[in-house]
Amino acid sequence: MTTVLIVDDQDLQRFGFRVLLESVPETEVVGEAAHGAEAVRKAAELRPDVVLMDIRMPGMDGIEATRRIVAAGGRSRVLVLTTFDLDEYAHAALRAGASGFLLKDARPEELLAGIRAVAAGDAVVAPALTRRLLDEYAHHLPGRPKDPAEDPRLTSLTNREREILVAIGKGWTNGEIAARLVLSESTVKTHVGRVLAKIGARDRIQAVILSYDLGLARPQAD
Repeated sequence: MTTVLIVDDQDLQRFGFRVLLESVPETEVVGEAAHGAEAVRKAAELRPDVVLMDIRMPGMDGIEATRRIVAAGGRSRVLVLTTFDLDEYAHAALRAGASGFLLKDARPEELLAGIRAVAAGDAVVAPALTRRLLDEYAHHLPGRPKDPAEDPRLTSLTNREREILVAIGKGWTNGEIAARLVLSESTVKTHVGRVLAKIGARDRIQAVILSYDLGLARPQAD
């Protein structure tokens, strides 16, 4: 059973999500919130597995709410719902600690699968798609890339683990990493898990963002 907190400022949207989630036995809606501040409070109170988070809301928006929920260090993981091609704040939500994002017009089975994936500790968005999103908004990311040699998160990585981090930043899947580095997929999966643990990333999405921050990954040429 996966517990879910629905956050959206539209009553009808919340109702629709609740009807969908309650139609399947593996999900349980434990609460709703109409704005970010209420989401932060209810996430702390209800400790849901997944917070289904809208971005654009009056008062505290979904980005700040995500940041506070993640910073609290609880068990809840945030799945952001966005209009994607219209919502230029999607990358900020990922940087705030969201575990992924889906389109608001996603098919019901996609939303349910996304919730299950996030609850299981996976990133919802495929690494290559995450990279394309970051490519689109790369010039909006604040500041210049940091010097990787000065970042303490990288000092504990072995040479192989650093190669894996660079590959993750390039948007490669485990299969692509295995093929290019001549490793088995099970070995790659083990390396990826170790890299995420050492750099303090909750999932691959956060590892991609770190790669951008450090200049290990850069926007693709047009």
